[in-house]
Amino acid sequence: MSEPSVAAVILAAGLGTRMKSELPKVMHPVCGRPMLAHVLALMDELAVARRVVVSGPDTPAVAALAEASGAQVAVQAERLGTAHAVLAAKGALAGHGGDVLVAFGDTPLISAETVRRALDARRSAADPAVVVLGFDAADPGSYGRLILGAGGALEAIVEAKDATPEQRAVTLCNSGVMVLDGRIAWDLLSAVGNANAKGEYYLTDAVALARAAGRACAVVEGAEEEFLGVNTRADLAALEATAQTRLRAKWLAGGVTMTDPTTVYFSADTRLGRDVVIDPFVVFGPGVSIGDDVTIKSFCHFENAQVAAGAILGPYARLRPGAEIGPGAHIGNFVEIKKSRVEEGAKVNHLTYIGDARVGAGANVGAGTITCNYDGFTKSFTDIGAGAFIGSNTSLVAPVTVGDGAIVGAGSVVTHEVPADALAVTRAPQKTLAGWAARFRAKMRAAKAKKN
Repeated sequence: MSEPSVAAVILAAGLGTRMKSELPKVMHPVCGRPMLAHVLALMDELAVARRVVVSGPDTPAVAALAEASGAQVAVQAERLGTAHAVLAAKGALAGHGGDVLVAFGDTPLISAETVRRALDARRSAADPAVVVLGFDAADPGSYGRLILGAGGALEAIVEAKDATPEQRAVTLCNSGVMVLDGRIAWDLLSAVGNANAKGEYYLTDAVALARAAGRACAVVEGAEEEFLGVNTRADLAALEATAQTRLRAKWLAGGVTMTDPTTVYFSADTRLGRDVVIDPFVVFGPGVSIGDDVTIKSFCHFENAQVAAGAILGPYARLRPGAEIGPGAHIGNFVEIKKSRVEEGAKVNHLTYIGDARVGAGANVGAGTITCNYDGFTKSFTDIGAGAFIGSNTSLVAPVTVGDGAIVGAGSVVTHEVPADALAVTRAPQKTLAGWAARFRAKMRAAKAKKN
C-alpha cells in the first residue's frame, strides 16, 4: 500500500462526557498507551503515511499526540456528528485522489489484516463507493444493523431504533469504520443532511447517498472484539481485559512461559525474548525489553527498563525508568533499581535501593544497601566496581566510587572513594560490657517492685 492510494481520517474530537474525566476519551490508556496512539500505530503498520486526526478545539493533548506521530490535525469547532467531523479533514487532504479510511480514536483493537481486506474490497472489480466494516454481534442491542441484498451487497444501515422487528433480528452490525472512494467521498459527505432527532450529520448516511447515485456498497466482517469502543470507565476496563488476553496469547505463542497468564499484565510495547519464564502477578509498564532465558518471579513491576539474557528478577523486584540489567545478573526480593546499570553476573539480592549508579560485573551488594543519590537539590552518581563486595546495611553517599574488588564492611556509611581491592569500614568499634544485661534486668525489676 502506497501513500497516494489511501489516506486516513481518525475521529478524536469527542470529549467522552460519560467517562467523567478531564482527560479526553481517546487519551485514556489501554495496555499503557493512549487509545489514539494504538490507532496511529495501526496506520504505521498499514503504511498509511497521510493521516488526519480530527480533534476538538479544547483538546490540546489530542493534537499534541497526533502531531508527534506525524499526523495532521483538523479541528471540528462544533461537534455536529460524524460526517461533519470527517468533512473537517477535507482541507488537510487537499489533492488526495485515493481512498479515504475513516477510523475512530476510541476503537484501538482493529487488526491491520481486517482493514487490509476492506481496502482490497474497495479496489475490487465491484468498485463499491463505500465499504463498511461490520461484525456479527452476540447481542446486537443498540448497534446499527447492516442490511444485505441477495448478492451480499450492502443495501442499508438501519439504526436500531428505526429498525423493523425483522431488521432487529439481524446480527450483522455496523462498526462505524469505513473506506470511501476518494473520488466522490467529499461530495457524498457534503450531501449528508441533519434532518434527524439530534440534528447531526451522520456518516452512515453515505451508504444511502451512494446507492441513490447508482453505486454499490459492501461489507467486510471482522471479529466483534476488534470493534470494541469506549464510552464509560466500565467499557475501558472491558477493552483492557480483551487487549491483555490478546497479548498473553501472543507471548505464549512466542515461546514465553507463564504459570498463571491471567495475573500477568503487559504494555503494548513490551518485548520478550524466547524461554522467558514469568511467575504470577507481574506487571510490565511501558518501555520494557526482556532478553532470552530470563526468569521473573512473582510480584515484580517494571517500566522503561532493559533486561539482558539469563537474568533472574524478583520476587518483589521493581525496575524503574533507566534500569539496565546485564546478562546473568540477579535482582532479588524488595530491590528497586532506578536509572542504573547492573552489569553481567552482579547480584543485588535483598532489600536494596540502587539509583543513579553502576554496579560492576560480578559485584555483590548486600541486604539493606542504599545509594544515597539525592541531597534535596541534585542527584549524583555512585560507581561500584567489578567484583566489589558491599556489606549489608551500607549507605553509599553519592557522588562516590568503590573500586574494583574493594570490600565495604557491613553497616558502613561511605562518603569517600574506596580504592580498588581496599577495605572500607566506618562503623564504631564494638564495646562489650560483661554482665551488664543481668545487672540491668535486676535493677529494672527492683524499680518495678518498689512502685507496686
